[in-house]
Amino acid sequence: MASVNPPVCDFGWKAPGFSLPDADGRIWTLADIRGERGTLVMFICNHCPYVQSIRQRLVNDVRELQAQGINTIAIQSNDIVAYPEDGPERMREVAAEYGFCFPYVIDESQDVARAYGAVCTPDFFGFNADLELQYRGRFDASRKELAPESSRDLYRAMAQIAATGQGPREQIASIGCSLKWKE
Repeated sequence: MASVNPPVCDFGWKAPGFSLPDADGRIWTLADIRGERGTLVMFICNHCPYVQSIRQRLVNDVRELQAQGINTIAIQSNDIVAYPEDGPERMREVAAEYGFCFPYVIDESQDVARAYGAVCTPDFFGFNADLELQYRGRFDASRKELAPESSRDLYRAMAQIAATGQGPREQIASIGCSLKWKE
């Protein structure tokens, strides 16, 4: 499984709207999850080792960010026919196992992933209160294993966005498994 890096942050780019179901069929929109001080839209999946290595720390960081006015949504856009472990039943199990405190939705058409320009899992899009992109970087220095000195890049960037409306000018691209596009 090849790893890929997304492009650098396009500061000020506006978040595209969406309407996506979670594993239980509830529909979530960008307006539903928009945070008072910012919004984190992340593309993740169940089977990617890059995502698996950060899941619990990601949930912990999201909880801390919620207290700062940042809301979050996780979008699963992989082809679930080719990768059934990324399907709704397993999404529900992973969300329960790790105590997801954010909606975990499925982008079956992959239209939202295309609209955002998502390329890998994980792929993070950090927006300010005006839904202007301020962060398109990595979670931290970890790859498939926990880095000894975790840098908490995503957490620090989103906390800065919550406090100032601006993301850090220096950002290191995320790395992860390529999105699994339908043929």
